[in-house]
Amino acid sequence: MDGADEDGLVGVGADLEPGTILAAYRRGLFPMPLGHGRHLGWWSPDPRAVLPLEGLRVSRSLRRSLRHFEIRVDTAFDEVIEACANPSRPHGWISPDIRFAYRRLHEMGWVHSVEAWHEDGDLAGGLYGVAIGGLFAGESMFHRRTDASKAALVGLVDLLRAGDATGRVLDVQWMTPHLASLGAVEVARKEYLVLLDEALSRPLPPLFRL
Repeated sequence: MDGADEDGLVGVGADLEPGTILAAYRRGLFPMPLGHGRHLGWWSPDPRAVLPLEGLRVSRSLRRSLRHFEIRVDTAFDEVIEACANPSRPHGWISPDIRFAYRRLHEMGWVHSVEAWHEDGDLAGGLYGVAIGGLFAGESMFHRRTDASKAALVGLVDLLRAGDATGRVLDVQWMTPHLASLGAVEVARKEYLVLLDEALSRPLPPLFRL
């Protein structure tokens, strides 16, 4: 990791085969296309943003909004990743190759969607990410209604708290004001890798088990 640049870029190239991607996450890396998607980059930001499971902040207004959503897991994965990859979204980075790779991983049981369904029956928002042991690496989220992506994140935290949550890590990659408002914190890369090693030795939360 010492070769990472100031943005956390460690290397360029390789492939998106399932084994390659899973090995990368186990080392604290994740793939993201460079520029307009012509080249694949592998990233390990320093600092790294994580959301402590006991540090989630739920405002009064968000708590009221949560009453209008039902949280489901893996019932609309394709729709979630398509919404996250919508090219009209600012800073879109999810290329067709990325979508194909993570769909394969979903079919193999490594990648999951957490969805917020509105009480009127519509998919209002959601997120997807990689689950390995006690690690959940969040990749992207979207919303079609106010607070829907936040509701999905709250639902994810509840899932990760289930059972013995000791050592579990919710990785959110880079800090944003949105994530900071929900309680995300930044940790140095070396600290993240220590947390990662512990998380990988832990069991998956019940709903994410293969």
